[in-house]
Amino acid sequence: MTSKLSITEAIRSRYSVRAFLPDPVPEDVLHEIFDIARLVPSNSNTQPWHVAVVSGSARDALEKRIFERIGAGEKPSPTWPSGGVGLKGDYKQRQIDCARGYYEVMGIEYEDRPARQKLLLNNWRFFGAPHAAFFSMPETMHRANALDVGIFVQSIMLLMAERGIASCPQGALASYPEPVREIAEIPEGNAILCGMSFGYEDPEAKANEVRMDREPLARIASFTNEV
Repeated sequence: MTSKLSITEAIRSRYSVRAFLPDPVPEDVLHEIFDIARLVPSNSNTQPWHVAVVSGSARDALEKRIFERIGAGEKPSPTWPSGGVGLKGDYKQRQIDCARGYYEVMGIEYEDRPARQKLLLNNWRFFGAPHAAFFSMPETMHRANALDVGIFVQSIMLLMAERGIASCPQGALASYPEPVREIAEIPEGNAILCGMSFGYEDPEAKANEVRMDREPLARIASFTNEV
């Protein structure tokens, strides 16, 4: 197929979508995307990633089972700590600013905890997306291997952007691994690192007006030429 976006354009234009249309992505397009993504590099070519995609009735059943557990008062139980653990200083402030920006667009006061919690539940509705992907690696592996999985996930998001498919990577989708294992095909011995909702963006949804700033280059990079 003819590329609609360069890599530069895909990175500059892509953003996390939090409201999707119900229309599914054609299966042949899904297979093409994941088949290309498997070619990305990894440490010593270990290729530690596995992705399990749920769609259709499987996706709906998974949402139902997750909400049954939430409704029963079950707390999140991810295998690895969430991305919010251990944040301090500027990193913590960026997390807070990100949340405030999202709540502001959605008309929610930061101090309104019940409204915030209600909005949070949309994560496990996959933001209405027709597809959800779950990324896992062997539970015995560590941070360096998770970096490889990150390369795999980012490549998938850019391949999707090239094809006009929206996505939202979500740490929250690792929070309830058991119902995922009941429905999705997670390899034995693997643990879920994160998930991703994807499909076609709902252009009318308020949630999709959210945009997050990035730090300037001088804050995140250094270039050394002489000693």
